[in-house]
Amino acid sequence: MPNMSLKKNEMPAQEPNIRNKNFSEVALGYSKETAVDESTRCLNCKNKPCVEGCPVNIDIPAFIQKVQQEDFEGAYDIISSSSSLPAVCGRVCPQETQCEGKCVRGIKGDPVGIGRLERFVADWHNENSTAAVTKPASNGHRAAIIGAGPAGLTCAGDLARMGYQVTVYEALHLAGGVLVYGIPEFRLPKAIVQKEIDGLKALGVEINTNTVVGKTITVDELFEQGFEAIFIGSGAGLPRFMGIPGENLKGVYSANEFLTRTNLMKAYNEDSDTPVQRAKNVAVVGGGNVAMDAARCAKRLGAENVYIVYRRGEAEMPARNEEIEHAKEEGIIFKTLNNPVEILGDEHKFVTGMKCIEMELGEPDESGRRSPVEKKGSEFVLDVDCVIMSIGTSPNPLIRNTTKGLETNRRGCFVADENGLTSREGVYAGGDAVTGAATVILAMGAGKTAAKAMDEYIKNKQG
Repeated sequence: MPNMSLKKNEMPAQEPNIRNKNFSEVALGYSKETAVDESTRCLNCKNKPCVEGCPVNIDIPAFIQKVQQEDFEGAYDIISSSSSLPAVCGRVCPQETQCEGKCVRGIKGDPVGIGRLERFVADWHNENSTAAVTKPASNGHRAAIIGAGPAGLTCAGDLARMGYQVTVYEALHLAGGVLVYGIPEFRLPKAIVQKEIDGLKALGVEINTNTVVGKTITVDELFEQGFEAIFIGSGAGLPRFMGIPGENLKGVYSANEFLTRTNLMKAYNEDSDTPVQRAKNVAVVGGGNVAMDAARCAKRLGAENVYIVYRRGEAEMPARNEEIEHAKEEGIIFKTLNNPVEILGDEHKFVTGMKCIEMELGEPDESGRRSPVEKKGSEFVLDVDCVIMSIGTSPNPLIRNTTKGLETNRRGCFVADENGLTSREGVYAGGDAVTGAATVILAMGAGKTAAKAMDEYIKNKQG
């Protein structure tokens, strides 16, 4: 009998006033009993609307049925046949607007906790499975991947399973992309990311770190080395700034720099070789998930007051509702309908405050969100000694500037068709490098699509 409760099982979590002082994972995960109970809320719909909402098309009802039967390894097999990073997706995917957003149970109550069940299954597998990964037989063909983030790792994993010899080139010293430099430890433990990467290596994927494509090696040189197709999943790591006075002061960070220092370089450890300012009062400018991550990290680093400064209202914030609620619970102060106009400093060029102006919402802009309009005479100074800019990113221009025939748009993103094919034969692209900053699962979906297209391209070329 299905469990017809209108509420999904709660996710156990650390208490807010404890977790905002440590970097341990906030959500603690379902127990076996809770997972099985939640799985019985699934109606196993024949038309599978939840699958339509999943960018990598996981057979969600099938894996949930396995959870009902307590066949957790069977559930993992179903998930991993479509997703290269199940433990990651169960933690950071915006399920509320994807699979769970399509769930029939959500019409009259909470949708099934699909993401929470995916996380449970992946964690169970990582803790209990002793089966060795079987490396597929080689098909004799080679493919190169630029970028070891979600898009690149997914593309690499899918191609490796098809028998390709896959080499990944990563600019940083660790693979994972935004999973290791951007998303904080308290949302996504790095040991979990490494476990997923180790699984790809067991499939035969070779990962070369500290390799900046465009400097260390070029796309043309990769072809000269015998790679038959190339996927660019280099992300969007170039930060944007507002262009207001004072952005060059000491104590002003891009969210990318702040999070990279904190997460990848573990600046929260006292003995870290890459320190970060431990400010007293911090302003984070922006309203997306990255802004929430930066604000919550700043709080954990000891800031007394952390402000989210956003020019629209809370309803217009692009961050997930869960991230907003977690930030509020942890004491982050939201100053919506406010916009910075100048960052103030002292004679030593250290930040001493941020001048803001109040806003009100006018008519909708091109995106459909109501445009913010300044309220004359409403300027005030926010007392802060650190400002973190989280207003978006764009792709680094290095690859496009060193590769002939590779078309980009006005935002610097690679132009690619529905299969990821760029304007250059044999070169595919996906993820943030094409869309601009988006979600992990959308990047994974792009990597999956490109892998299939690259396989067809190489086969047709040989045939």
